[in-house]
Amino acid sequence: MAELLVVAGLSGAGRSNFASNLEDLGWFVIDRLPAEIMGRVSELASGTDSNWNRVAFIAKADTSEGETLTAVSQLRKQKESVTLVFLDCSTETLVRRYKDSRRPHPLSNFSTIEEAIEAERLMIASTRAEADLILDTSDLSVHDLREAVTRLYGTEGDHGMQISVSSFGFKYGVPRDVDIQLDCRFLPNPHWVEELREKNGLNLDVQNYVLSQESAGPFLKDISSLLSYLIPAYENEGKSYLSVAFGCTGGKHRSVAIAEELARILKSEQMDIYTFHRDISR
Repeated sequence: MAELLVVAGLSGAGRSNFASNLEDLGWFVIDRLPAEIMGRVSELASGTDSNWNRVAFIAKADTSEGETLTAVSQLRKQKESVTLVFLDCSTETLVRRYKDSRRPHPLSNFSTIEEAIEAERLMIASTRAEADLILDTSDLSVHDLREAVTRLYGTEGDHGMQISVSSFGFKYGVPRDVDIQLDCRFLPNPHWVEELREKNGLNLDVQNYVLSQESAGPFLKDISSLLSYLIPAYENEGKSYLSVAFGCTGGKHRSVAIAEELARILKSEQMDIYTFHRDISR
């Protein structure tokens, strides 16, 4: 049976950031879900063929009093594990956020933002009263909110950051969407070793050749040390994804072997790693 979380609250209190943080923790998140269809989606999530073991509904702003609470009450009749979280925030902070973002409040039929906020606060007062957890985001930065979500809804094995380790060939152009780009062309090229030329960096013989080079070990050690410093620092700044790309001339031998070895090292440290070799088949 899926664990079900319903996140409601005042518009501008941080529901979108809350949703993003849950996704980073491996939750299946459906954002701005109308209250009237929560029950149907919940039935799908609880089906025997479903892989969704942690599902979060980020409630759409209510258009009538108690709308979300009614849906939550129905969910609780269907399921045992339903948690209602309410994101609260001071009017002063919400006014500042709306002015900074220049976005209109969902209740646009009021002459001032303050009036719209207070009207919404009244409309969803019953939902707040029934919430299992009330989280006031008035004094929380996006980083503070991330830490709170991780503390409350992360589980052992969740990782705050997903890391992509890839390879590419400089002759085909450098990737433009990576955070850290490193050049492996200082290593001897297996292309000039006849028995290795037609193989690639996923082949054990090629990997042994590349990794046995005198400079390969120190290079990987220094990169691993750098990442052990950078990854926690990036996580503290709220970064969820980090991409590291290794390049060599053709993207077939050296960069692939080095990327695979770094991925192996990081996986041994229980990090969430995805590998991709852009030019390996060229």
